[in-house]
Amino acid sequence: MLNRIKTVFAEARDLTMSRLQNDTLIIEVAYLASLCDESKVGDFINAPFSKQEVPFADLVKRNPSFIRLDDPAKWAETMLHGFALLQLNGLVYKLDVARIIRNENPQTLVETVIMGPQIALSEDLIDSINIIRSRYPSEELAIEERTVGVISKTRMTLLFDKHRVDATVLDHIRAKLEHLSDPTYTATGELVRSLGDRYRLFPSMMMTERPDRVCTAIEDGKVILLLQGSMFAIILPATFFDFLHAVDDEYDSYWMTRIMIVLRYMAVVLTITLPALYIAIMSYNPELFRVQLTLSIAGSRTAVPYPSFVEVFIMLFMIESLIEASVRLPKYIGSTATTVGGLILGQAAQQAGLVSSIMIIVTSVVAISNFVIPVNNMSTAVRFLKYPLLVPAIFFGISGVTLGLVCYLIYLADLRSFGKPYFRLFGKQRSLSTDIGQVSQE
Repeated sequence: MLNRIKTVFAEARDLTMSRLQNDTLIIEVAYLASLCDESKVGDFINAPFSKQEVPFADLVKRNPSFIRLDDPAKWAETMLHGFALLQLNGLVYKLDVARIIRNENPQTLVETVIMGPQIALSEDLIDSINIIRSRYPSEELAIEERTVGVISKTRMTLLFDKHRVDATVLDHIRAKLEHLSDPTYTATGELVRSLGDRYRLFPSMMMTERPDRVCTAIEDGKVILLLQGSMFAIILPATFFDFLHAVDDEYDSYWMTRIMIVLRYMAVVLTITLPALYIAIMSYNPELFRVQLTLSIAGSRTAVPYPSFVEVFIMLFMIESLIEASVRLPKYIGSTATTVGGLILGQAAQQAGLVSSIMIIVTSVVAISNFVIPVNNMSTAVRFLKYPLLVPAIFFGISGVTLGLVCYLIYLADLRSFGKPYFRLFGKQRSLSTDIGQVSQE
């Protein structure tokens, strides 16, 4: 065994191999020190073998942590996942001694709530499953393990409730996972793109770091994907309503949360349409406002030398730059830098006559409305949906904006998430075979 492993890992300086002998027995041990916890190797192999308090061969046979590995073609892959190989009496066993680097007690950073749990999923698969199992203690919870990535062989698990899951959806997901051919997977976002969200305008799979959202999804019959090295789970299938539903909605009073959901839908409409409506009304349809308001807006634009769509592009470019800067900057200075930058840029642009004061209000409403959306990948998608509407607004006014919105609605109504209708506005009930638009395949 050692000769074969030495040939495969000829250039690996972290390869550790040893041949141990006591009175009657010889064993061979091999592992990659950078991936393994050597104290586990000592506790499970070296110490029992040298002390001989119990016959070592009997100990290996009785301990379920030692698993037979008869196929030599899998030795290298097994060692790369943090296992130690042990050869005893001509048989090879594998022992999980992976060294896990983790942050203790991970906290939610992206989906924060006020009254709900603050713990997040972990980057380690075992820890994440532990967190989920402790919140969903059901014998019906099924866990399937497999690897994805031709080169990376990243460990991944599927979690679902055997009695609640839709068998059609589950088969569809398994079939898609079988056909993944990308070389490496290091984050759940890559997996989402490979599963079908690469060219879609709206996300059809939800990424979340919250175990309470994961458990609710399992209860609703959905499938969860966990990837080793990422603290975000993938929930599928997902509907439009799921992306506008915050976990706080389950913890606060009913009517207040219903109003908050309506507010989020209004925010989505505002952030998508407001810049296009500003161009359309300023350029073609000022009669939609009362005369006093029209004259007031026209007065605020007297110093602006450009048509309305130019000032829209200037302000949207500024706000997108500020959002990108706030994401890339260190968290300790990010909020301060963007707040100061926004105030100074907005005031300076208005005083220089580049934009009107009304446009600054429109830009602020668009930015704030975008942040109302509780799930980040939907917020990012909606953030860019306002740009296609600007083109028909420039050439056709309010009629062009209306036509663009109709196109968005048709696209949403046609969208499917693993065979399930996507555009469900209200309610968390499960998709049924009698739903309008229900299809068996995506």
